[in-house]
Amino acid sequence: MYKILVVEDEPEISQVVMKYLKINGYESTLAENGFEALEKFSEKEYHLILLDVMMPGIDGFEVLARIRETSDVPILMVTAKQEEIDRVKGFDKGADDYVTKPFSPRELMGRIKVFLKRVYNLSDEMVLIEDELKLYASSMKVYKGGQEIDMTATEFKLLHALMRHRRQILTRDQLIELAFGEMYEGFDRNIDSYIKRIRQKIESDPKKPVYLRTKYGQGYVFGGETR
Repeated sequence: MYKILVVEDEPEISQVVMKYLKINGYESTLAENGFEALEKFSEKEYHLILLDVMMPGIDGFEVLARIRETSDVPILMVTAKQEEIDRVKGFDKGADDYVTKPFSPRELMGRIKVFLKRVYNLSDEMVLIEDELKLYASSMKVYKGGQEIDMTATEFKLLHALMRHRRQILTRDQLIELAFGEMYEGFDRNIDSYIKRIRQKIESDPKKPVYLRTKYGQGYVFGGETR
């Protein structure tokens, strides 16, 4: 999963951007000012930074300059200004590209997808990865340790939903909505049977699951610590 740091001080913009990043399968972190951006950048690796220019404290240009002292991570600058001098200033300091406000969320996601594909030589297919497990969304294939796992369409849709929302506890009803929408005609208790089959296919020891665990009285959670 590709990690994106969003640096934006306007909540009405950041909330929409974060929502669309999640829908499109990206792991996103929000920083609401320049100082917080530098702090969060120092804590872990990111594949891309979406960096607003106009912010309180230190502006995007200063954040850009400081990051470029230690990293060549791709950076898309976000600005409401359209003057050429601002673009030149950003490029001089190491920006990779610009996005101009106002923008549509779908257009932004398209720009990010194209940009990541160019930088990291990605295919058009979204790949979700958890340790040895890889799920290919478009081709509906699942691999563990390089070996393909045979799954039914129903099992794949459930696993896909769980991996997209990893570390979140999901109830049966939430899983049904995320995986099938209004197309599901079975009983919610059938989900337990599907989960059991998925475990038998992806877990080394289905009785001691590592990937797909049950939170009794709550639901199911895929991977890591819950939130």
